[in-house]
Amino acid sequence: MSSDCPGKNSWPELVGTNGDYAASMIERENTRVDAIVILDGTPVTTDFRCNRVRVRVDGNRIVVRVPTAG
Repeated sequence: MSSDCPGKNSWPELVGTNGDYAASMIERENTRVDAIVILDGTPVTTDFRCNRVRVRVDGNRIVVRVPTAG
């Protein structure tokens, strides 16, 4: 579904990096999105939005899942 979104919409290269760094890189590479850093496992809405990227981090703020638009 994220392939329907304009611009870059997946960042596998950011897994294992700092969440705040990842969010800034995502917003730099696709100015149409807002990157939101959240703790992995936090309940979220299931609606799909091309302008949102959730950056899921562990307790050390390290990205644990591939950030994707949606």
